[in-house]
Amino acid sequence: MKIKFILPVLCMMPMIANAAITYRVEQIKMPAPETPTGLDNEAYARQKRFYVGAMYNFAMWQDFTDDYNFSINGKNSSSFEGMVGVRILDTFRTELNYVHTNAKWDKLAFNGDTFMLNAILDARIDNVYRIFRSQKIVPYVGVGAGLSWNTADDGIKLDKKIAPVVAAMAGFGIEFNPIFALDFGYRYFYMFNPGSDIISDWNPASHQFRAGARISF
Repeated sequence: MKIKFILPVLCMMPMIANAAITYRVEQIKMPAPETPTGLDNEAYARQKRFYVGAMYNFAMWQDFTDDYNFSINGKNSSSFEGMVGVRILDTFRTELNYVHTNAKWDKLAFNGDTFMLNAILDARIDNVYRIFRSQKIVPYVGVGAGLSWNTADDGIKLDKKIAPVVAAMAGFGIEFNPIFALDFGYRYFYMFNPGSDIISDWNPASHQFRAGARISF
């Protein structure tokens, strides 16, 4: 071989070597879509997202004294309420309540139809509950706000037929199974001044003790 062919042959060697390498396709693994494992924060909520319930409500209405030192004494009353709820997470739910109120202060008789939207935190034990489904008692705390449509008896005039209300609550549920639970709790109920022609700046308030049941689906 003549010397003048040596240099071109040497220059072509890298190209020949690369052509000899077997062609390979590198597969890039994409992350697989995550599926719920039963240990996330919606494990129970996904199974039982909604619930309905009813409660018996025993209310102790507080005494009230206005700026002119005129007092009215609150009486105890009983009523019933209904609820529908949605679980956002295992530990957080929202609930709409309807409460019919029959309350008395001395000779003042007061009736109200109240709708409240509540935000409730459940003290649910995460991993233990989700793996074994063994937690029976679930404490909770919550707050609520809404409106009350009111009337008064015995010729008493109310300046405002609709008054805002707020509430704070705490209690516990006894869950016999994922569907049925008993509910026991306390609620502080406060209504902003509905107005009255016999007492000024009147804000009805009560300590309420509640017992009932919930059905989840």
